[in-house]
Amino acid sequence: MLLETNGLTKSFGGLTAVSNLDMHINQGEIVGLIGPNGAGKTTTFNLITGIHRPTEGNVLFEGSNITGKKPHLVARRGIGRTFQLASLFPDFTVLVNVVASFYLYPKSGFWETLLNTSSYRKKEEYILGRATEILQLLGLNDVKDELAGNLPHGYQKILGVARALAVKPKLLLLDEPIAGMTHKEIEFSLGAFEKMRSQGMTILLVEHNMEIMGLCDRIIVLNFGRKIAEGLPKEVRQNKDVIQAYFGSSDAA
Repeated sequence: MLLETNGLTKSFGGLTAVSNLDMHINQGEIVGLIGPNGAGKTTTFNLITGIHRPTEGNVLFEGSNITGKKPHLVARRGIGRTFQLASLFPDFTVLVNVVASFYLYPKSGFWETLLNTSSYRKKEEYILGRATEILQLLGLNDVKDELAGNLPHGYQKILGVARALAVKPKLLLLDEPIAGMTHKEIEFSLGAFEKMRSQGMTILLVEHNMEIMGLCDRIIVLNFGRKIAEGLPKEVRQNKDVIQAYFGSSDAA
C-alpha cells in the first residue's frame, strides 16, 4: 500500500470539509477521487500534501506517518502535485518550463556549476534528455519550442503535469486535470494519461467531470466531505447515492 488515510477530517470553523475519510492507493493504481463541486476533493489533496493540517486522523505514505508535514518535505518523499490553475512560466518555452522544474531539487554544487565541470555538464545533458522524454510521453514534443503562455488551455494543463513528472514522483496527484477543456483537449489529455498508465505510474486524480472515470482502476466518491461510494467505475456509475449526489434524483439516467 503506497498511501493510506485513516479517519482524515478537516474542519474550518463550523464547516467540516472532509469527514472521517479512510482510503488507500496501491502501487501502480490510477484512483479517481470524484464528487460534485464542494465535495471536499481539493481539501483532501491539501491534507495529503501538507498544505492543511488535519483536525483529526492521519496520512501514511510508504508506511511512514506524514500527517501535517510541510509541503516541501512531503514532496521530497515522492508525492508530486498539479493544481487546478497551471503554474507555468508563460514567457518560457514548453521545454524550458520542464527543464526548470528539475532545479526545484538541484543536484549540482556551487563549484561544479561555477567551473562547468564534466560532472555538471553530464547532469545538464541528463536533465535535457529527461525533459524531452517527458514531453514525448505526454504528446507535447511538437510544441516544445512554443511559449507556454501561447498554448491552448488543455495543453497548458498537460504541461503542468509534465513539470510535476520532472521530480520523479512515486505518487502523482492531479487536481481537476480536465476542468475547462474542450472535447478535443479532453481526448488529448486522456491519451496522455493512458501513456502514463503504461509507464506504471501511480496516480490519484480529483475531478467532478465523470468522463475521467474510464481511465481509473478504482473510484472513490465524496459528497459533503464524506465518502459515499467506492469501487470499480461501472459499479460507481450505477450507485444510487452517486446518482443522487450528481443529479439530485436516484431515478436519473
